[in-house]
Amino acid sequence: MNRMEGKVAIVTGGARGIGRQIVETFAQEGARLIYSLDMGTGEYELPNVRQVQLNVTNRDQVAKFVEEVKNELGTIDVLVNNAGITRDALIQKMTEDMWEAVINVNLKGVFNLTQAVAPIMMENGKGSIVSISSVVGVYGNVGQTNYAATKAGVIGMTYTWAKEFTRKGAAVRSNAIAPGYVETEMMATVPDKVLQPIREKTPLGRLGKPQEIANAVLFLASDESSYVNGHVLEVTGGLRL
Repeated sequence: MNRMEGKVAIVTGGARGIGRQIVETFAQEGARLIYSLDMGTGEYELPNVRQVQLNVTNRDQVAKFVEEVKNELGTIDVLVNNAGITRDALIQKMTEDMWEAVINVNLKGVFNLTQAVAPIMMENGKGSIVSISSVVGVYGNVGQTNYAATKAGVIGMTYTWAKEFTRKGAAVRSNAIAPGYVETEMMATVPDKVLQPIREKTPLGRLGKPQEIANAVLFLASDESSYVNGHVLEVTGGLRL
């Protein structure tokens, strides 16, 4: 049986990279319907995928979208908080705009979607929320004060929601994934002289692949992980920054 059979899922940042791989994996695993939320483009030719242009930092847009899904389908089974950006600089050179841009998308965006979706899941008695953190949120990284703060914040929210959303008996699980360095379009622009030391520090000796992150998300989104709640799964090849 397909692991997402009959499930309605929302994936933010689904147009490219890891998000796109998550959407395609859910589609292949038989999801009833997947909403891919993104500000950009990146069309799918999959019958069970709907693309929606939505700014996760806009609370009105988020609330309206989630209400429309609830009215049409009556359920949201899975939420994947994947949308994220970087604006890197050493703290001495980090501007307020760089700080706020990353905080708004990576932290406020996760809060907005989860706040809108969680009540529907609790009302229905079940659901899975998977938020994408980062190895940087666990161990920190030079030049990424803003990014590290948001990804650490995602972990803190995940632990909190694992307790909050189950208080009245609903099986609404909240987990996070902390990927390491992954071969995405964004990483393709990074010079090999920067990537090679990362490969050397990684016990498996390479960068991750988007499918490997999507596989971990699939596990946490599916009923196979029905007793996993409040967990941060590192998918890093063993990397410790």
